[in-house]
Amino acid sequence: MGTLLSFTALFVSIYLVQLGSGSLGPLDALSGAEIGFSTEEIGLLGSAHFVGYIIGCYVTPRLVGDIGHSRTFAAAAAIGAIGALLHPVIEGPIVWALLRVLTGLAIAAAYTVVESWLHAKTDNRNRGRVYGVFRVVDLIGALSAQGIIAILEPASYAAYNLVAMFCCLCLLPLALSQRVAPETPKAPRLQPLRAALLSPAAALGIIVAGITGAGFRMVGPVYGVENGLSQTQIAIFLASAVVGGVAAQYPVGWVADKTDRRLVLLGLSVLAAVSCLGIGVLTEPGQARSFYLGAFVFGLTAYPIYSVSAAYANDLAAPDFMVELNAALIFLYSIGAIASPVISAWLIALAGPEAMFFFMAAVHAALVVFTLFRMTRRRGTDPRTPYRYIPRTSMLLGRMFKGTNGGTKGRQAR
Repeated sequence: MGTLLSFTALFVSIYLVQLGSGSLGPLDALSGAEIGFSTEEIGLLGSAHFVGYIIGCYVTPRLVGDIGHSRTFAAAAAIGAIGALLHPVIEGPIVWALLRVLTGLAIAAAYTVVESWLHAKTDNRNRGRVYGVFRVVDLIGALSAQGIIAILEPASYAAYNLVAMFCCLCLLPLALSQRVAPETPKAPRLQPLRAALLSPAAALGIIVAGITGAGFRMVGPVYGVENGLSQTQIAIFLASAVVGGVAAQYPVGWVADKTDRRLVLLGLSVLAAVSCLGIGVLTEPGQARSFYLGAFVFGLTAYPIYSVSAAYANDLAAPDFMVELNAALIFLYSIGAIASPVISAWLIALAGPEAMFFFMAAVHAALVVFTLFRMTRRRGTDPRTPYRYIPRTSMLLGRMFKGTNGGTKGRQAR
């Protein structure tokens, strides 16, 4: 308990980061619709976020090496606040997209600093508990951010000031903490091709998770507006998917630890494709509960795909490649996440809101076909690393993942 309390400042800081980052994307989508941005321009904002995110993941470890954890976190908070504050000052889709690159970079930097700090200040005796609290805080922050969407007025100074306030507040816990910053971590090498060759099915699963997760999060508000949902209903719609993803973690993890993880990936992909088709076909404007249920089932089936794919890839990886592998998986996720909002928004403009979920259904169907093909090319392996919910936060998260008792034990047994 004392160890967990000593990390309170870091947990509070990351909760505030999640409040700001989780609410900015939907707020931008609703604000863009309010101002008159086209659907494609709103999609561009979501893609720009992940461009900045992947830049932040790559440069932050080196920046920490130059100026330290605390200064890097302060710089990230300042960049994030500036990016949010300038939205109502300078309007325009291109300018906003550039601002989203800045905020994406800031968010990635903040997570990288916190996760590096947590890893350096824990050991194998307590890292699992600290990691568990970290992911709970991350999920609570994500849910809280969706709730805030219900009360934020789109395209207003007050709304963006509130987001900027969270960026500033996240500085206070670390600034007031007496904890000493750890030594600088070594930046992981980025080897996405090696990761893809290690397990093509897992790599495609990661990319599909980026396509569907980012598309829903960034363009979901546009989908809600097109279907006549109110702002409060859109907030519940987005939160329902997060709740579904949380609800799936334990049962999916239990099954994934007892069978060939490709079978779990296959089953999730089939169910995710069906859920996307169901949302596209069965939901009708004015029936908000059907949208909530559809989003919950979507989160239940689509959101665990990242963690299952990552667990399967880690089963096949050599111990000295784990950190680099998880960095590569974040990169592959970002590739899908960069492409998805633009494609989803373009399809909505071309063929109506249901086209977004038909696109996601097609992507999951492709994953089903490819996974079946890969199962004919490689024999199944028993799970060697315990399944974990893995937030897509920074390229250094693999250090915590590697250091938990379960992960170490699994590799020794190999």
